Amino acid sequence: MATYKSSPRRQADVEAGRENSGDEDDEVSFSDPFDIANTKNASLEMLKRWRQAALVLNASRRFRYTLDLNKAEEKEKRRRMIRAHAQVIRAALLFKLAGERAIVLGPSVTPPTRSADFAIGLEQLAAMTRDHNISALQLYGGVNGLSDLLKTNLKTGINGDDADLLKRRNAFGSNTYPQKKGRNFFTFLWEAWQDLTLIILMIAAAASLVLGIKTEGLKDGWYDGGSIAFAVVLVIIVTATSDYRQSLQFQNLNEEKRNIHLEVIRDGRPMKVSVHDIVVGDLVPLNIGDQVPADGILIAGHSLAIDESSMTGESKIVHKDQRAPFLMSGCKVADGVGTMLVTGVGINTEWGLLMASISEDTGEETPLQVRLNGVATFIGIVGLAVAVLVLVVLLARYFTGNSKNPNGTVQFVRGKTSVRDAINGVVKIVTVAVTIVVVAVPEGLPLAVTLTLAYSMGKMMADKALVRRLSSCETMGSATTICSDKTGTLTLNQMTVVEAYVGKKKISPPDNLSQLHPVVSSVLNEGIAQNTTGKVFLPKGGGKTEVSGSPTEMAILSWAVNLGMDFDVIRSESTVLRVVPFNSEIKRGGVALRQADSQVHIHWKGAAEIVLALCTGYLDSNGCLQSFDEDKVFFDEAIDEMAANSLRCVAIAYRSYEIEKIPTDEEQLAQWVLPEDDLILLAIVGIKDPCRSGVKDAVKVCMQAGVKVRMVTGDNLQTAKAIALECGILSSDADVSECSIIEGRAFRALSEKERENVAEQILVMGRSSPNDKLLLVQALRKRGEVVAVTGDGTNDAPALHEADIGLAMGIQGTEVAKESSDIIILDDNFASVVKVVRWGRSVYANIQKFIQFQLTVNVAALVINVVAAFSSGDVPLTTVQLLWVNLIMDTLGALALATEPPTDHLMHRSPVGRREPLITNIMWRNLIVQAFYQVSVLLVLQFSGRSVLHLKQ
Repeated sequence: MATYKSSPRRQADVEAGRENSGDEDDEVSFSDPFDIANTKNASLEMLKRWRQAALVLNASRRFRYTLDLNKAEEKEKRRRMIRAHAQVIRAALLFKLAGERAIVLGPSVTPPTRSADFAIGLEQLAAMTRDHNISALQLYGGVNGLSDLLKTNLKTGINGDDADLLKRRNAFGSNTYPQKKGRNFFTFLWEAWQDLTLIILMIAAAASLVLGIKTEGLKDGWYDGGSIAFAVVLVIIVTATSDYRQSLQFQNLNEEKRNIHLEVIRDGRPMKVSVHDIVVGDLVPLNIGDQVPADGILIAGHSLAIDESSMTGESKIVHKDQRAPFLMSGCKVADGVGTMLVTGVGINTEWGLLMASISEDTGEETPLQVRLNGVATFIGIVGLAVAVLVLVVLLARYFTGNSKNPNGTVQFVRGKTSVRDAINGVVKIVTVAVTIVVVAVPEGLPLAVTLTLAYSMGKMMADKALVRRLSSCETMGSATTICSDKTGTLTLNQMTVVEAYVGKKKISPPDNLSQLHPVVSSVLNEGIAQNTTGKVFLPKGGGKTEVSGSPTEMAILSWAVNLGMDFDVIRSESTVLRVVPFNSEIKRGGVALRQADSQVHIHWKGAAEIVLALCTGYLDSNGCLQSFDEDKVFFDEAIDEMAANSLRCVAIAYRSYEIEKIPTDEEQLAQWVLPEDDLILLAIVGIKDPCRSGVKDAVKVCMQAGVKVRMVTGDNLQTAKAIALECGILSSDADVSECSIIEGRAFRALSEKERENVAEQILVMGRSSPNDKLLLVQALRKRGEVVAVTGDGTNDAPALHEADIGLAMGIQGTEVAKESSDIIILDDNFASVVKVVRWGRSVYANIQKFIQFQLTVNVAALVINVVAAFSSGDVPLTTVQLLWVNLIMDTLGALALATEPPTDHLMHRSPVGRREPLITNIMWRNLIVQAFYQVSVLLVLQFSGRSVLHLKQ
């Protein structure tokens, strides 16, 4: 049972057929299988419930491309079987190692055998990785020895030229797996004709053809039967062609979804490649949220934790180190960082076997499809009842002698009419009744929504939006609020350091090395070079230094390089003891280093005011340690000033530590919590990330459309406010209230009821954690809002999953975020989010237009035939005429209205209500008036047409 608050008053819109629903302040409780709020990630049981509630009598025919529930169950069974197989192998290995009680060379391990180009063969490499065989890895010389066998340098990676890549693919395979071929056109033809109504029509066509030829001869008797058969064949071909083209489109979209681009290290430099281009021997950096692209072995890592639930079925997070170095393709990085050596790709991995054995069902049964199927089935039942009634009336009139031929003679006279003529007359009557059923059943409704969704998905792809779940197209049209990230979505994500404070001195320009004391410069460069996951690469042929990493780290690394930092030299002068990767919860990351003279430095980098609160002193521009007692206000004011100028503020600090206090045991060292008290501030930098050019206009369009835009960011509240003013989310400083802009921790501290009351007023949330975003989404949904959320990080996954529509960023987004989303924004641009809203509204509006169009014609045709059948014993529209009308309605009408592009007028309306009826009062009014007009004209022509048009007999 779910509870929702009714949507606010909306103006009537004749084009969309929407009604003025009025103000309803009372909450409405209901239990409805078509509740859109509960359809996201619906279980198979829920889908079955939908179908039962919607009277889905012929789902495979009505939904051209929908989810096969039986195949979905088989897919899950096969997945569990492969997982069980993997667990049995691991259990056997663990049992074996436990029996040996030491890692020794087992009898099953054989020395490496040379292949054509490498010193180890595919079978041995695959067996070692698949069985997680530590013994085999030690036999091959550990990671260092294995890299030599694979001709890989553990620092610079493989050569990476075309010849080298070709040799590796020939020896170890490519990172692709055989996919089941899509169904061919003849399969769709076979499925298209297996519709009960079409089968009945084919039987009627055959009977009509035989009787017509027998009674009227071949020259004139084939018309009716041949025309019916031609119409049926045409319907089958059009349907099959539509289904086939749509299946190809879905396959192309799925290929795009699977084509992940990630970073590898080749020839000493990081580069972006497609996941399909990875080869055995590649070095792949792993960060939080990444998907492991192939099987491999961990070379080096810090706090690396892997979510192996996609392979093992268990939600337990597995920590990886040198004692458990094996990584499985398809798993997700839950925490930490690392670098892996690829040892297995494609079909030689368990993930490849799994994907090759399971064909991905791209069809999804959406709420609108199910509702339309219910409408179609209901109308079909009405049409069947009318057809039976017409059949009974016509048969009664025929056998009672009330049916006459055009020349006035009675069609049936008891004792005089032959059996053959009577059968012929009955077949014609039955054919008319069957035709009424065919015309009455609006099979174009599900076809229209399927065509609309398929067409919209293709066009949205061109608008930089990859749809992962069909239902999100519909739901996006009902969105009432968008909770957007700042960095990369509202801004360009092109960060540069534009201000820097070292001590109390503002460095101007920020990369002026002469204003830095050598002591400060040395410690600062050490912290920047070691406390980062980014890299600095100097091309062999010379040229500009290249920097990789997250945008924030790239900005800081570039600033340090301009200050004279030698990245490789600094990293070689100290040893990393412990790394705490940057975490969006605590807003900072740290590293512990042991220098050559055994001194230990612990460096921290993160949100300026958070790191500043941990500091007790700072190094001034002369390299002297100063206390914070009197100068803390100065740094607070400096941070506020930079934030007010929409700069992201990052503080860099460090402290010394006694080497005696550092754990010596490897396990204890891995669990060591880095000290973060008594820090010494080194620098505060202000990073500029300019707003995207079209964001302000896009936000304005959303506001006009009744969609409220809220910014949720981890940045300083002042920075967030400045960006919000620049983007138009906040109109002016005067409009900023206490509740419209809030810090994450303040919102988190409220009670659940208070959060619900405050949530609707919030426009900007700063210093928010991913959990704060989740709480905001939950509060808004409880208030009856239809919430769209943008996110890019691993920790954004809960909010993306909870929202009605999750929008992941395609460039900066992690694989975990994309996996939890409904739509992927390929260019990370907020303007593309607005385009998705337009398309969502277009889908709904087009379907409503088609419903109004088709039901009007259906009602008119039914009324005319029923009235004429009762009054004259015959129908004015023959079987062939009705079939052609139906053909035009179902195919050309659906095609024309389904492919109508969105208009600007769509964004001048309020959002479609979550529970707004599919056929509104305005639509019923239009439908009845238009049908009445058509029926009136046709009845006049039917009964008085000759006199009105002055026609002779």
